[in-house]
Parts: sequence; structure tokens; C-alpha cells
Amino acid sequence: MKNRIRSMCLFLLGACLSCAFISCQLARPVGAAIEPAKINDGVYIGKSSSGPNSATVRVTLKDGKIQGVEVLRHFASWKGKIVEETIPRRIVSEQSTRVDAVSGATNSSVVLMNAVQDAVDKASQHSESKGMD
Repeated sequence: MKNRIRSMCLFLLGACLSCAFISCQLARPVGAAIEPAKINDGVYIGKSSSGPNSATVRVTLKDGKIQGVEVLRHFASWKGKIVEETIPRRIVSEQSTRVDAVSGATNSSVVLMNAVQDAVDKASQHSESKGMD
């Protein structure tokens, strides 16, 4: 009986430590409002990951605005599908990669926002390199 209780306590301790480790790896939002003068039109791929969540997106930029965000790959929790529908719509509507996260899926939301920001950053770098030619 004592061995069974000890085994159960060790299992619970391990589960708690695993949860604590994963929660320490929350994504930090890096997004901001879009600056039209700094981005070049085109289609760009962006990626981001944090802890168990990762995302790859295709972002279409035209006339200095985000025209569309397509989620190509998104590994997330069970609320990931809600995030895939909601966050791209908010980003296009608000023209910002820092929008309100989906309740209960904050890390998944932030990873998706950061993937879009990665694509926008690539558009900015592409624009800067064109100006140097």
C-alpha cells in the first residue's frame, strides 16, 4: 500500500513539474501595427514556435496592407482550430499583428501572431534591400 501511494505521489509530482516546464515556455508577443511605407507588396511565409505550439502562415500584402493570412501549418492545443479562424481575421481587420488573443488559447494565439509578424518583417527587409539597389 505504501509503495502504491509513493508511486502515485511521484507520478503527480512529475506531472506537475512537466506542466510547470511547459508553461514557462509561453510565447512573447512581438507584433505591432503595420507601417505601410516600410513593407513591400507580395506573398511571404512566416514561422513561429514556442513550447508545444508552432505555426507557419502565408501572408499577402498589397498597398501597404495585410490582405490575407492563410494558416499553412498550426500545431496547437484542442482550441487551435478556433485560433486558426479568429486570429487571421482579427489581424486583417485591425491591420496589426498584435490583436486580442483567443481566451484559453493565449499561447497558440501569440504563436500565430508572431508567425504573421515574421512574414511582415521579411516584407520590410525585402523593401529595405530594394531601396539599396
